Amino acid sequence: MPTRTFPTLEELRKAPKVLLHDHLDGGLRPRTVVELAETTGYQGLPTHDVDELGRWFQAAANSGSLESYLETFAHTCGVMQTQEALTRVAAECVEDLADDGVVYAEVRYAPELFVERGLSLDAVIKAVQEGFTEGEQRAAAKGRRIQAGTLLCAMRQHARAQEIAELAVRYRDAGVVGFDIAGPEAGFPPTRNLDAFEYMRVNNAHFTIHAGEAFGLASIWEAIQHCGAERLGHGVRIADDIKASADGEVQLGRLAAYVRDRRIPLEVCPSSNVQTGAAPSIGEHPIGLLAKLRFRVTVNTDNRLMSGCSVSSEFAALVDAFGYDWSDVQWFTINAMKSAFVDFDHRLELINDVIKPWYAALD
Repeated sequence: MPTRTFPTLEELRKAPKVLLHDHLDGGLRPRTVVELAETTGYQGLPTHDVDELGRWFQAAANSGSLESYLETFAHTCGVMQTQEALTRVAAECVEDLADDGVVYAEVRYAPELFVERGLSLDAVIKAVQEGFTEGEQRAAAKGRRIQAGTLLCAMRQHARAQEIAELAVRYRDAGVVGFDIAGPEAGFPPTRNLDAFEYMRVNNAHFTIHAGEAFGLASIWEAIQHCGAERLGHGVRIADDIKASADGEVQLGRLAAYVRDRRIPLEVCPSSNVQTGAAPSIGEHPIGLLAKLRFRVTVNTDNRLMSGCSVSSEFAALVDAFGYDWSDVQWFTINAMKSAFVDFDHRLELINDVIKPWYAALD
């Protein structure tokens, strides 16, 4: 691999990438939102002009507040209340990720958000899985390989976590690879859902937890020590437990050291973190320090519509901010594949047969 070769956005799009944190209802195409609103009768879009709507979502998400950021989902969820809509959105999601060079993705959503028009939770899951399969087939027809796994989310402000955890276990042989809780962190600590996490553990099932984004170290500590999280959704506030002096000396607190020592993966979403106020800017994002200290950092999109991003554009922004080269991109990518919830054989195959050979060919 050439020394200190800095990839461009177009080059990054060709590289095999792995995505662990992407919300289905945060990645719709603006045109799809408009068309689904018209076909489903959804009222309330700020505009039906496709270009204007795309700009509106990004502007509305640039609030600096997680709570305000989450309000944009009223529109995307509003147009996803039918089986046909869910299948279409899921298929387009996988197709778009494959077009960006993603070879493995874990896409998450909360089934409880799509039952307003009478769909059962099972019907929601089946419709989304049908869409993911269709998206994989579309990608294959274009000569692109991608595997999509599903993470089922429970909304932490509601009381359905146990029910959603049971669904995650029930459908784990049908494409569901894990469980998560999402929604506002403040006032809704992960320990409110201990029964669900215990259920996942006793069933030998995987789960991640949104923690350390809008709330601080207490959220991370609870997610790990009380709930047993295998990964941290965002987790960037772990930097609050790291002291870096002007002379370059770094001291890790007990929690930060534990997270690093245990190789607990951080599902970092740079652009989204800036939008929600978890980081002041890309250039000042904690990912720079965390990667330097060799935490298990992964690079993710969170919500591609709201952030106007792709996995490739997130990497491009980090290249510009921190001077990352191809070796760094490969390191982030392998981190993500090692941390995926798909079975070991699939992880190993993608690392040894797809990711490493592609980077070796750069030499």
